[in-house]
Amino acid sequence: MTEQGALAGVRVIEFEAIGPVPLAATILADMGAEVVRITRPKRADDAWDDVGGSVLHRGRRTIELNLKTQCDQALELVARADIVLEGMRPGVMERLGLGPDACFDVNPALVYGRMTGWGQDGPLAQQAGHDLNYLSITGALWAMGSPGSPPPVPLNLVGDYGGGSMFLLTGVLAAMASARTSGKGQVVDAAMVDGITMMTSVFHAWRASGMWRDGRGDNLIDGGAPFYRCYECADGEYIAVGPLEPAFFRAFLRGLGLPEDTPQNDRATWPEMAALFAERIAQRTRDEWAQVFDGTDACVTPVLNWEEAERHPHNVARGTFVEQAGVVQPSPAPRMLGTPSSIHAGSEPTVEEMLARWTR
Repeated sequence: MTEQGALAGVRVIEFEAIGPVPLAATILADMGAEVVRITRPKRADDAWDDVGGSVLHRGRRTIELNLKTQCDQALELVARADIVLEGMRPGVMERLGLGPDACFDVNPALVYGRMTGWGQDGPLAQQAGHDLNYLSITGALWAMGSPGSPPPVPLNLVGDYGGGSMFLLTGVLAAMASARTSGKGQVVDAAMVDGITMMTSVFHAWRASGMWRDGRGDNLIDGGAPFYRCYECADGEYIAVGPLEPAFFRAFLRGLGLPEDTPQNDRATWPEMAALFAERIAQRTRDEWAQVFDGTDACVTPVLNWEEAERHPHNVARGTFVEQAGVVQPSPAPRMLGTPSSIHAGSEPTVEEMLARWTR
């Protein structure tokens, strides 16, 4: 495993977790950080063992430790690391002897990244939860979906990965920059409820200015507008329609064969407009519409399944997906043009081998 990339030389300890921590560690590894993933002894009846597989756990050095009895070995590694990532319930790492105080005792410049749903404090801090639960108390889940129906169950992109991984990464990288100038590490308390709420900033701004109504499916980008939603085609597949700007809306109307002077933002006409669009779009297949709008600014694209996405010409041209060891998976992102990211091979060293490698 040859380290390269923007984070070459950065040492990361990832304590095994599900959800946001593995993705954050993957991104750090792709950027060149040397990530050691400490896993617990496996149990045959544990359905969550290795839930990330070869994709979400790529690029790691993996060491199996029983933290209840091998805490000292973990601390030896922590003493030589730059960043620790953990996703335990508050208090668990402290009980194992691996909380921030114990780690700072052996490594004062350490960045200690803590990833939870509720945060390290507050009334819900000790309560179990998952992505959907964290999303539900921020207002974001309530705003999704159609009026008269329960909010949909979104993929865990918003909570786990958007409000979780991305904010964890931002925090630990900022803290590492600070530590390198001050010599002093710190704890990063990354909570999904905080990250999700931060991502809803634009909606709070729109609500304050009167641009956003609190009714579900009643706004510009929540499915209320007929020119920002998905429509079913003749073959039962879908296209995504998003021409928000007037010029793009006119291009969309041209593609549908409708008058370009159709008023766009008169809410009273939206139900009738949506019915017209649905009727017109239902006359052709998804791929026929994709061809009609290809090369235009109408903001119309086909809704692809996973396999189709891998083959889409744009994704192929950019190398958005890559095959590694027979498994198709996402390429590293974002793209670093000066210090390119890459996928590294994993390994399973012993603690002694890692300590020898991580000499200071």
